[in-house]
Amino acid sequence: MRNFASKLAPVITEYLQQREILGFSDSQEKSLAMFDEYCCTHHPNLETLTKESVRGWVDYETSKGCKTMFGKVGAVRMLAQYMGGGAYILPPKTVLPPKRCVPYILTDEELTALFSASDNIGGNFEYAYKLMCPTLLRLMYTCGLRPSEARLIKRSNINFDTGEILIEKTKRHKERIVVTSDDMLRQCVKYDAIRSFWCSDSEYFFARENKEPISKDALWKVFNCCWQEANAEVPANMLPRLRPYDLRHRFASAVLQKWLNNGRDLYAMLPYLQAYMGHENFSHTAYYIHLLPENLLNSPGIDWSRIDEVNPEVDIWKQ
Repeated sequence: MRNFASKLAPVITEYLQQREILGFSDSQEKSLAMFDEYCCTHHPNLETLTKESVRGWVDYETSKGCKTMFGKVGAVRMLAQYMGGGAYILPPKTVLPPKRCVPYILTDEELTALFSASDNIGGNFEYAYKLMCPTLLRLMYTCGLRPSEARLIKRSNINFDTGEILIEKTKRHKERIVVTSDDMLRQCVKYDAIRSFWCSDSEYFFARENKEPISKDALWKVFNCCWQEANAEVPANMLPRLRPYDLRHRFASAVLQKWLNNGRDLYAMLPYLQAYMGHENFSHTAYYIHLLPENLLNSPGIDWSRIDEVNPEVDIWKQ
């Protein structure tokens, strides 16, 4: 955890520690560090949240053109609620949430082209990036992993005999196990033999030469390079916006479509997908139904009257 410097440091640290104990991610730490820095400069004697300090910080960040104010404001609001005792709490609609990004669902042809491009990636990237990219992108798709989960996989958490992978760094710090296909396992074994030449002593499976995992920014750059090279005939500014996270969306859509093709009841099957993907809420999994091709949305396998009901708890390994 960061070392905070303002007079609010003890309560900020205590609040973040409490969040960690309750199983929440550390996503608010960066926002509160920015608020802490602002307080050090503009309100060095501040011992509780005042309207002047909080509103001043919002105006300060907004003036810099910050595009992620909704999350930052939420972190400070929750800190104020935790502090109580007259701490100023920003009104809920001080900053409106950003529009939800609509996932781009790759076609089979686009997916194949993306993976082919990753096998021969160009660009001025580290040697390690070029070697890990084919396995990293395929693993993200075939196991429906969040980009951060894939980046931070530890080699010791991979069973190279069974294909089981323990996912530790989840949104809510809850562990789960995913299982690779035989083809994906063979690719992981092949990559593991290669990675030993530059980072055999790193705990991370997708490690750079400095033994640290590939960063979020580096993954974005490598991914975008693959997407552009897979569509070399299309100007970069004309390409649909594709994010690493869209591989996870494509995985979920493919699973749902396969179940529909097999005549399965999606309402009965969604809890299994929820458990496999590590979703906290049933609604997060049900959202993927809306991303299916239009011709499948009227399928008898989708009972819209039941989709938003409370789901039963299941053990994914029972099926």
